This record gives sequence, structure tokens and C-alpha cells, in this order.
Amino acid sequence: MNRKPRARQFSAIALMGNPRDPRALEAMRIMATHLLQVGCSVKVSTAVRARSLPPRAKRVAEERLAVGVNLVVAIGGDGSMLYAARRIAGRQVPLLGINRGRLGFLADVGPEHMLAHIDQILAGRYVSEQRMLLVASVVRNNRVVASAIALNDVVVKRQDTGRMVEYQTFVDGGYVNTHLGDGFIIATPTGSTAYALSCGGPIVEPGLDALVLTPICPHTLSDRPLVIPGTRVAEVRLHSTPSPRSRQVDRAEVTCDGELLGRLGPGGSVRVSAARERLELVHPVGYDYFEILRSKLLWGRDTRDHGKNPPHGPGGKR
Repeated sequence: MNRKPRARQFSAIALMGNPRDPRALEAMRIMATHLLQVGCSVKVSTAVRARSLPPRAKRVAEERLAVGVNLVVAIGGDGSMLYAARRIAGRQVPLLGINRGRLGFLADVGPEHMLAHIDQILAGRYVSEQRMLLVASVVRNNRVVASAIALNDVVVKRQDTGRMVEYQTFVDGGYVNTHLGDGFIIATPTGSTAYALSCGGPIVEPGLDALVLTPICPHTLSDRPLVIPGTRVAEVRLHSTPSPRSRQVDRAEVTCDGELLGRLGPGGSVRVSAARERLELVHPVGYDYFEILRSKLLWGRDTRDHGKNPPHGPGGKR
């Protein structure tokens, strides 16, 4: 992570958010009004109602939002950040997250501080970091039929309710294990605090180049998460014949950051590797990843206190 403030002029800014979320729309209106007042140009999606925003905000098609801008501001939750990240991947446009409510892992600026922080960022006082992206490819009959980018994770999950799926994993083409369970997660360090964490995976500092491989509800307790270098290619492959345990055909869905990429049938596979491009995240000066972990995961707090303010630092000062 680049911890030093950087001098860069942000003059053309795109705002992204859920057009059906009243809280996101209100924050977007306030932000757009402020940016226009300080001399920036503002672009928003045509999906946002015109009366929700100042008339001078330029409305364009969603797929054109990141064209010709030098900063994208995603307003909402971490889901909005993931949506924005996939839309701007490869455009080398930095991304800032404004959380509409609580502190998020990705959208780390609260609405009560967003105008003060955006002014600091416009003045060149901010820190930035590069986050790994994944590229996932669904393969059928040795042919890639679908590909997509993910910031958090690529998930292979059983399609049929009430039964497990049997599959094999490979790293750089070498066999790793045969699994029986609900599915498998291939996550970036960014995504290590998302679905993978709930399945028992480790927290990986975002600056590391690594892939986190985590089985979902494995049938055996010996099936454990695995961390591999980010230079490797991970593959999940379904059996080409009916499962020897159930004698039924296994089917699974592949999602990238929660969006459906494709479905796998017998013999189908998904290959996942680090993308060539990275995502630049912009944070206010003073951003602290471990402070976010403490806030979200209640580290340093005695949960028996039922909501009392946690101590700050090893000395326990409040």
C-alpha cells in the first residue's frame, strides 16, 4: 500500500450507487452538489432518477460511467464497491467508497465525513493501494465459454438443493484433492474477509499476492483451507461421470462476486488466476486496515460488555 499522500488532480468524477436505495440516492445528491460547487464535472447513470440529482450532473449509460473520468465514487455498501470494481476493471481509474451507513471493509468512508474527506482527496491528501483482481474462466470441452473479473471471490456452489457435489481441485494443472461438500471458494486477499471467512478461511492482508482456497461445508473435517501464491492457476473440476457416492450427475453454479458467470455440468471446470490489471482504491489519510478489522470483528472488545465502547490500543484508553 502507498501510505504517502499523492498529488493528483481529480476533476472529472463518476458517482455510482444503487438507484433503488433512498439512502444511497440522498448521499449521491449531496456529493454531486458539493462536487459541482467546487468545480468538478460529475457523471451519473441514467438509471438514477433525474430529479434525485442536480441538473448539471451529466447522465450517461451505466457502461459509459468510467469513460473520461479520473475518479469513481461508489456510494452504498461493499456490494456497491464490488459492482463498481467490476465495471471499471482495466480502465486504470481509482475507486473511492462511501458507505451509506456502517463502516465497511471496502467502503470505509462514513456519510457524516464524506464531504470533508472528498475535499482532502481533491487537494491531493489521500493514500492509495493496489488490490488484486481475479479472472475466472468457465471451461467446457476444453473451450472457454465465459469469463469475468472478481475483486472478492469466485465461488463454485452446488446447484441442486439438499445434496452435496463432488469435485476435484488442481493448482497449475497438478492434482490437489477430491472434495465432497457444498462447493469451493477461490478468494483474493480482499475477499478473505467475505464468504471465505465465514467458511473458516484465514484473513489475508490485502497487500499480499495470494489466492485463498476454501471448501464450503466439506464432508470431512480434514478438508482445510489452503493459501497459494498469486502466480498460480487454481482449477475446480466436476466429475465427468455420475458421482460414485450418489450415482447422480453433479451440477454447480459459478459466481464472481455474487454474480452468476455460468453453470458446470459433468467434466466442466472453472480456472481462476490473478488478472493482469489491479484495482486502485483511494482512502483518506489515516486509513488503517487493522482498525477496520477491529471495528467489524469486535477485536479488543469483551463481548460480555454488551455494546460498551471498546478500548483503543494495548493500553485500553478510550
